[in-house]
Amino acid sequence: MDGLPARGPAVRQLGLALPPARMPVMRGTRPLKRWRYVGVYTSELMLCVGDARVGPIPMRWWAVALPGGELYERTTTGRRGGVTVEPGRVLVETAGVRIDLKVDEIDGVETVSPAGNHYTWTRKQACVPVRGTVRLEGGEEHRIDGPHGFVDDSAGYHPRRTSWRWSAGVGTSEDGRSVGWNLVEGVHDSARGSERRLWLDGEPREVDPAPFAADLSSVGGLRFTEWSAREDHTNLLVLRSDYRQPFGTFEGEVGGVRLREGYGVVEEHDVRW
Repeated sequence: MDGLPARGPAVRQLGLALPPARMPVMRGTRPLKRWRYVGVYTSELMLCVGDARVGPIPMRWWAVALPGGELYERTTTGRRGGVTVEPGRVLVETAGVRIDLKVDEIDGVETVSPAGNHYTWTRKQACVPVRGTVRLEGGEEHRIDGPHGFVDDSAGYHPRRTSWRWSAGVGTSEDGRSVGWNLVEGVHDSARGSERRLWLDGEPREVDPAPFAADLSSVGGLRFTEWSAREDHTNLLVLRSDYRQPFGTFEGEVGGVRLREGYGVVEEHDVRW
């Protein structure tokens, strides 16, 4: 498609149907796939909450990870499952776990990439201020207040089979600046005009491709230590998904910036949709 890939202000000059506007549910033979993922990454607790729709199939999920390896999680298909994910708010009330967060969203970085004769869109936000509480089974409660959030909004007409590896995280540089990152291969990963980003004190810039280790133990100059992993293996009539997303800590450097501390996720996903 002409003008693609595009990122930043150029995205809105393309004349394409993009969120928050309504997108056609089909484009040719490809159904619309869209999702919102909110992650929170700290030294004491990490979590993710998501809301997705692949064609007519809705799916919602949440997970909470602790440094000792404990993992609380649930995925539901076809029903809300006590999960609300909307601009500025995340609420989970299910299975003895309650997550209630306000997300002070910032200007994200938009990217549109070609997908054959079709297109895919994403907007990423890092180091997003998040405030609220997480209550776990047994009454254990954690308070969250700080720039620990990451938001991924994505939509588009992806190929029938799509595979990617992805990492998102937040932390602090050796010289005390806030750091966030979004690294990917398999989607929106052109040499230039990609969704790869480093946020340094809130200012985003594109970074070079970063190879992922086959076992997800590293991404470019980042070394990853896993706490625990959310996994999902779905086999429905029109959807087959193999997914693994470990939570954990990072050390090393990203985009030429060395970390003092880093928290977040890596992910691999192979899906037929």
